[in-house]
Amino acid sequence: MELRNNIPRHEQISTWLRSQIADGRFGKDEKLPSEQELSKRFDVSRVTVRRALQTLENDKMIYRCQGLGSFVKGEKSTPKMIHLTDFMEDMRQSGKEARSEVIEVKQEPADELVASRLNVKPGQHVLRLDRLRLGDDQPVAYDTTWFPIFYGQLIVDHELADNTIFRILEEEYEIPIIRGTYEIQACVATEKIAAHLQVLKGAPLLMFDRLSVTVNDKPVYFQRRYYRADKISWQVSLERNPSAKGSDEDMPLKEFVPVFR
Repeated sequence: MELRNNIPRHEQISTWLRSQIADGRFGKDEKLPSEQELSKRFDVSRVTVRRALQTLENDKMIYRCQGLGSFVKGEKSTPKMIHLTDFMEDMRQSGKEARSEVIEVKQEPADELVASRLNVKPGQHVLRLDRLRLGDDQPVAYDTTWFPIFYGQLIVDHELADNTIFRILEEEYEIPIIRGTYEIQACVATEKIAAHLQVLKGAPLLMFDRLSVTVNDKPVYFQRRYYRADKISWQVSLERNPSAKGSDEDMPLKEFVPVFR
């Protein structure tokens, strides 16, 4: 089956599986096609198939049994339409031309914060990548990304001006990023950050901490990004489920998307 180039392959596979389940072609507790069958059908790697299945499992549409395969869940659930994206993908979706400037790449000892996020010992060497992120050639964000040395060595020699860490790891090395956790805080610009973002020292910024992991919850990178507060806001969409009174499904999060100015 041919996949459209403008949509990530794992999303197309998960969308196809959703439609098959919704149409009743796979019933409750019925086994889905195997990873090998899906890989052959869509002409993709099994890593890509696993990521598609992980998406459905996260949405509580299927369950997986080791050594047996993937099966359709009986109860209905409301899929959460939140997708883990990169800066480049966010900017393209906003109609802006995205570009990155690599400011610094170096190895350094992990401090307590970085060590705890990457599950390494304090003082153990990690790879640090500093980049200025631009939209339509205007500075939008500045980020610092720390990798365990193994993953850092995979991306360090790649062109990062118009490429994403997601794409390099997933397409070049078949290492899927399957989950990310965010923490958002307000902060002010230091002298260094202000110079890169072309704002005054002390200007308000939004600070995003993100940890991205691969299979078996293995940390791939920890990133701290500073957004210019005058360049971005975030739009949140909720959907109420009246039938789920008092449960955590009352208002599932449907969208959490950046709006660039």
